[in-house]
Amino acid sequence: MDPADIIRFADAVHRERGIDKEIVFTAIEQGLLTAARKRFGEDSVIEVQLDRRTGDIKCLVNGKAETMAFGRIAAQTARQVMSQRIREAERDKNLEEYNRRLGSIVTGSIQRIESGNLIVNMGRVEGIVPRSEQIRGETFKVGDRLRAYLFEVRPQGQRVRIVLSRSRPEFVQKLFALEVPEISDGVIAVKAIEREAGYKTKLAVESLDRKVDPIGACVGVRGSRIRNIIDELNGEKVDILKWEEQPEVMISTALKPAQINSITLNWDTRTADVLVDEDQLSLAIGRRGANVRLASRLAGWEINISGEPLPEEEVTESAETSADTPTEAPADTPTEAPADTPTEAPAEAPAETPAETPADASAETDPPPAAEASAAPEPVEGAPPEPVEEVPPEPVEEAPPEPVEEAQGEPEEAPEGEEKPASAG
Repeated sequence: MDPADIIRFADAVHRERGIDKEIVFTAIEQGLLTAARKRFGEDSVIEVQLDRRTGDIKCLVNGKAETMAFGRIAAQTARQVMSQRIREAERDKNLEEYNRRLGSIVTGSIQRIESGNLIVNMGRVEGIVPRSEQIRGETFKVGDRLRAYLFEVRPQGQRVRIVLSRSRPEFVQKLFALEVPEISDGVIAVKAIEREAGYKTKLAVESLDRKVDPIGACVGVRGSRIRNIIDELNGEKVDILKWEEQPEVMISTALKPAQINSITLNWDTRTADVLVDEDQLSLAIGRRGANVRLASRLAGWEINISGEPLPEEEVTESAETSADTPTEAPADTPTEAPADTPTEAPAEAPAETPAETPADASAETDPPPAAEASAAPEPVEGAPPEPVEEVPPEPVEEAPPEPVEEAQGEPEEAPEGEEKPASAG
C-alpha cells in the first residue's frame, strides 16, 4: 500500500464525512492487523504501526519485521474492516451532533417520498417525516424545501435514524422563538401551548418585563411576525393569549372568541362548568370540538360547556309582533275607504237620473208647487255625505228610488188639473 495514498485517503474522509484523521488512521491499522492475523495465524503476536505524517507502515510479527504482502482474501478483509470502522465512526459522530440539536428546527430538501413518508436530505444524513407527523392537508413534491422539528435521534445499524415532525406543538413554539427575539432572549415566556395540527394552535405567553406587551411582541408590527409563522404552517390559525394564574380568568381567556356568562369550578374533580349564550355555543365548542379541547388542555381543567337561552328573546318577539300590527292597519284603511266612496256613489246616481230626466222635463213644464217640492233634488244631494261617513252602501242604493216613484206619479195627476198639456199632446 502506497504511503501517499493512505495520507490522501485519510484527508478525503476527514473532509467529506467530517471524521477525525486519527479515527481514519486507527481504522486502517485495524484492517491491516486483521489481514496480518489471517496470514501469520491467530497465535502470533502481531503489531502494526502507521506513521501519521508519512503514511509508512511497520508490521512486527513475534518481534520481527515483516513485509505487508497480503493475498487477495487478506486484502479484501482489510478493506471491509476499514470501511466498517469508518462507518461506525461516522454514525457516532452524526449521533453526537444531532443529539445536540435535538429539540430544534432543522432544514432540508425532500429527496424522495416512500409510502407517504417524506425522506429529507439534511446533508450527510437523511431524516424522515412520518405520515403521522405531517400537517393534515399538506402536499409536497421531490425537491421542496421544508423546516421540521427534530424530536428523535437513535442509532439504527451503522446509520442514524433522525425523525422529524411538523405537527407537534413544539414546532410552533420553536418558530416563535426564531421569529420573536423577546422569546429567545427570555423576556417573554411561553407558559403553555396546545395544538391540533392543521386547525388551530393556542399559545399562552407571559412577559417578565412590565414594559413589554407579550401579545404585541408576538404579533409584530402590522402582524409581520405572526404572518411568517402562519405562512410556514400553511394558514393554520394561531391564538395568542395572555397567561393568567386564576383558573376562571384563564378558562375564559382560553375559550375566546366566545363570550362566557359564568364559570363554576369543582376543585375536587378539576372540572369547570361553563355557561354561554346559545348563539355563542358553536364558537365556544369550535369545529368538531377542537376549541374546547385546546382550551381544556391549555388551562389544565376539564371544561363542560352548556348553552342558556337569551333572556331578551321573548321581549324581542313581542316587540316584533306589535311592530307588525300598526303597519297593517293603516295600509288597509286608506286603501279600502277611498276605493269604496268614489267608485259606488258617483256610478249609481248618474246612471239612473239622466235616463229619466227628459221625460220629467216635458211633464214638469208648469208643475204644481207640490210636484216641484217633491221633485226637488235636495234628498239626492244630501244623501251622499251621510253614507260616506256612516254606512256608505245603504244610502246610495235607497236614495235614488224615492224621487223616481214620485216623478212617475206626477204625469198621471197633471191631466186632471190642467188641459193644456193634454190638448197639446
